[in-house]
Amino acid sequence: MIATRLRQRRATTAPVQGTPSRPKVVVVGAGFAGLAAVEELAKFTADVTLVDRHNFATFQPLLYQVATAGLNPGDVAFPIRTVIRSMARTKFEQGELASVDAERKFIVLEDGRTLDYDYLILGVGATANYFGIAGAREYSHAIYTLDEALDVRNHLFRQFEQAVAHGVRDGALTFVVVGGGATGVELAGAIAELAHKALYTDYTSLNPDDVKVILIEQQSRLLEAFHEELSEYARRELRTRGVTVLLEETVEALEPGVILLHSGREIQNGLVLWAAGVAVPAVVGRLGLPTGRGGRLMVGGDLRVIGSEHIFAVGDTALASDLSGNPLPQLAQPAIQGGRHAALQICALAKGETTYPFRYRDKGTMATIGRRAAVAEVGHGIRLSGTPAWLAWLGLHVVTLLGSRNKASVMINWTWHYISWGKGPRVILGG
Repeated sequence: MIATRLRQRRATTAPVQGTPSRPKVVVVGAGFAGLAAVEELAKFTADVTLVDRHNFATFQPLLYQVATAGLNPGDVAFPIRTVIRSMARTKFEQGELASVDAERKFIVLEDGRTLDYDYLILGVGATANYFGIAGAREYSHAIYTLDEALDVRNHLFRQFEQAVAHGVRDGALTFVVVGGGATGVELAGAIAELAHKALYTDYTSLNPDDVKVILIEQQSRLLEAFHEELSEYARRELRTRGVTVLLEETVEALEPGVILLHSGREIQNGLVLWAAGVAVPAVVGRLGLPTGRGGRLMVGGDLRVIGSEHIFAVGDTALASDLSGNPLPQLAQPAIQGGRHAALQICALAKGETTYPFRYRDKGTMATIGRRAAVAEVGHGIRLSGTPAWLAWLGLHVVTLLGSRNKASVMINWTWHYISWGKGPRVILGG
């Protein structure tokens, strides 16, 4: 179907572009980078089309809480059309990117639709990197979308229901998290608290000793991006919560119900969560644009894709670097700042001005381990841990959520969970 549409497209006259002072801008991806770009472009005279495969924006940092029943799905999702409602020259198209014609300046969606552009911003997000490990894709779960979070949630509670019905066999209540970065630490901590405390109110027939949470990290410490003191704090807090931390250990392969380690150890399990690495979606490699490390698009200092005057790449999609030449982390802040920068460069180009290099301003990094336990580095050498870091983490995430309803809902849910420790909506959705 796409090929037919392309042949039809080539048979027509050249597409009509926007005027130099009012360019047509297509933004692919409604993640942190894409939304930041659209918001900035709304301040400028441009016709903007935002494209995403979902009609809602997902607050990815809290997906793990949906997976562990700490939050409801609606708490981390916000309608895109509501986001852009006040942006007069911005519209939304639901669809998935299939290809880019950089010469004729249009994109093709999976259903065959085409969208012209004067400038294109690519921010298609990220997915799991399995590093070619046998069975990892088939027998583990990653959490990058709302559907994936709900899938993990359902699987988690099915394991407990099956254990109540048939007994604990073959490591059914052993939950393995691969990857000791912020996502892996947060997942392991949340599952441990859910399993060892909250679930006791519902599954009282189970022996607590049968529930095991194992975190595997190939480096010598957790949270390698943080200071060593904070890494050690995170390890101690996880152990306090009953998590077994395996450092300097790598995964060789996964089989149904078994994870095989380089040391020769085999761990029977009921669920493997993959948080070991980040990759770009496969479509990025099919666009015919230059890619580098991790398959990310190679960009110049102003975030334009190398060799493409009218295409920008932002967020997880872009292989952008800091002033020292090191690749920027695939986190929310680089994505937000990069999205705004790309939009500002388009505004400059439309005015006939020159672009300028992107400079990332590191505002700090945070990770939560569990109830009243978190770590934070907030710049100028300031390091926090424990309750202060936890409160800072809570406040930051509430502030950055989209929509007043979502902010209020998350605050209510968190307050309720804190007060009614051990209780919560633990339901299996979708049958």
